[in-house]
Amino acid sequence: MKKVFLNMFMVAALGVSVISCKNEVKNETEAKEAEEVTEVTDEAAVYIVSAEESKIEWLGAKPTGSHNGTINVKEGEILLGNDIVEGGHFVIDMKSIAVEDLEGDQKESLESHLMGTVEGKEGDFFNVQKYPEADFEITNVENKDGKTWLNGNLTLKETTKNISIPVFIETTDEGITLSSETFTIDRTNWNINYGSKSVFDNLGDKFIKDDIELKVTLKGKKS
Repeated sequence: MKKVFLNMFMVAALGVSVISCKNEVKNETEAKEAEEVTEVTDEAAVYIVSAEESKIEWLGAKPTGSHNGTINVKEGEILLGNDIVEGGHFVIDMKSIAVEDLEGDQKESLESHLMGTVEGKEGDFFNVQKYPEADFEITNVENKDGKTWLNGNLTLKETTKNISIPVFIETTDEGITLSSETFTIDRTNWNINYGSKSVFDNLGDKFIKDDIELKVTLKGKKS
């Protein structure tokens, strides 16, 4: 069994906001302008991402508490050469946003608000009828600060930003597992501004934090 440490994005994005205090933010990303994708070698092996076994976990917060849940990965592929991720992408099913810490009407209400299926509130968060998918495309891999970082373009609601996150990759005869460390993105970089006190004044304590905490798990089989 081969174990490779990579520190990737991912993806991601998506959910509502997260974290407790700014100095406790985990692997906070810096959203940069989209970058060109590094050319992949002809020898790179292609691993097809399994939608059933892959997921994105999210956590969002406001002063009075937090919520957490999952988002499904629709499809994707990871290109691996010499135990190094050379490229790939995955598609995120934004219509699959699920809340895990609530039940019944409260769960349904928050999920509907996040997905934008409530009339008059379509644009508050993700407006999944207009933007049913998000996408993450790997641009390159680099080593820094004792870790390996996977850089990629995250496209969410027609806005694309390049981010970096740390990941761990494990390959076996059966396939590949790529798991990110927990990391955060600032949702306002993708124009998800609802309840943000960095965008709107006079919110008092009725704001939602800009940071979203994410963790990505991708499982794939060699094609």
